[in-house]
Amino acid sequence: MKQELKAFGTIELSRKTLQAVEAMGFEEPSPIQAQTIPLALEGHDVIGQAQTGTGKTAAFGIPTVEKVAEKVPHIQALVLSPTRELAIQTAEELNKIGQFKHVRTLPVYGGQAIDRQIRALKRGVHIIVGTPGRLIDHLNRGTIKLEEVQTLVLDEADEMLDMGFIDDIERILKTIPAERQTLLFSATMPAPIEKLSRRYMNHPQRVTIARENLTVPLIDQIYYETREKFEGLCRVLDVEETGKLIIFCRTKRAVDELVSSLDARGYSAGGLHGDLSQVQRDRVMKKFREGRIDILIATDVAARGIDIDDITHVINYDIPQDHESYVHRIGRTGRAGRTGVAMTFIQPKEYRQLRLIMKLAHTKIQRRELPTASDLLEHQKSLVQERLMKTLQQNHYDDYHTVIADVAAEGYDLVDIAAAALKLSIEGFKDAEEEQATASEGFGDTGGAPGMVRLFLNIGRSQKIVRRMWYGPLRPRQISRATPSASSTSTTSSPLWKCRKMWLSGS
Repeated sequence: MKQELKAFGTIELSRKTLQAVEAMGFEEPSPIQAQTIPLALEGHDVIGQAQTGTGKTAAFGIPTVEKVAEKVPHIQALVLSPTRELAIQTAEELNKIGQFKHVRTLPVYGGQAIDRQIRALKRGVHIIVGTPGRLIDHLNRGTIKLEEVQTLVLDEADEMLDMGFIDDIERILKTIPAERQTLLFSATMPAPIEKLSRRYMNHPQRVTIARENLTVPLIDQIYYETREKFEGLCRVLDVEETGKLIIFCRTKRAVDELVSSLDARGYSAGGLHGDLSQVQRDRVMKKFREGRIDILIATDVAARGIDIDDITHVINYDIPQDHESYVHRIGRTGRAGRTGVAMTFIQPKEYRQLRLIMKLAHTKIQRRELPTASDLLEHQKSLVQERLMKTLQQNHYDDYHTVIADVAAEGYDLVDIAAAALKLSIEGFKDAEEEQATASEGFGDTGGAPGMVRLFLNIGRSQKIVRRMWYGPLRPRQISRATPSASSTSTTSSPLWKCRKMWLSGS
């Protein structure tokens, strides 16, 4: 185990756990993580006093997963949560932390069919995240046994007290071995929680994280919900009038991939993350300050220390992990009395996290629909019109008067001549055959001989299709096997279709 240890900030973790932590976008521990994780790894009981959204789930989740023996098919850790929503959210995060170590976490809560939970328990679980009521139901049925539990976590203890779960918690604690590690987290420490900690914890270490006073800048905050974030981002970049902008990604790999993808689309972008040397970082920042690149893509840690006043937009390509990160990110724009815009891209499953950010940051993020294809077309038209007006105002086009006069003398309308000139300048010249190909099926130049068509068939391995090569006309029996599906993108009236290549049944 020793040789596998890697650094997460100043904390040493096993390779598989660190791999999961990096995949989740954590570059360095938050304050509560930096103080809690080492104590928990050393085996101490810990009382953590911190607000929701400070990263405390990972603060107890990382050491809990780290200490689980994945080859032992018993419940080794138990996390008590006050609500089903929190139980689900916590279980999702623990599953992410344990993904490479193959540590399985199961949420158990009321409102879900208990039979489904029992079936999942029979498949083997390492960590249970449960609400007190449903957990006691399982204990009464004998479907959950806690004799092997080594780590107990009480999450949002004060909220469980407010909901009247204190007796249930004590009942559950009596079924867990006394020789265990207990981690208790609470935003406040009322007397009953203090009493509970004295009774069931062994010389606990205290970690208190004061809530930072954050102010949300007075900037426009909007979000887009989409499953195709990259396409959505490109649409927004094409329509939105931007100056310098910063795009935040969760991981270093995501930064590199987004830089490459945007470069391939013709945008000028540069990336910043922790794997860059200082020379590389300075080179990117110099280009950004001088305007040689308009888009800076960065991770949270890499963006620290950036002090540029004329950033017009901040884009959260990956949703931040908490409200503090969100406020720090969007604070990069709207400086020095300027206006700014903050955009956040989310997938449908991330809406709950966005609502939590809005609640804790005391801000409102407006939903907006992504620009449509017609919006992009209208924007392009307005740009062309704007450039045309500027060209007219500059009045430096006398050399072209004779060209227009000569064409007009051929009987063409002046408006048509102007429209043709715009088309020529934007699209370049196309002959009649090229125009016809563009206006037809939209395939363009396929490289095939005249009269050939392209077929797309929704068939493959599941239909036992093997590859055969055919050249020239297809015989009737071949045509019957190669009948296009409903999703075919071209048709023909001729019974003898020509094709270069097709997938045919081997029967």
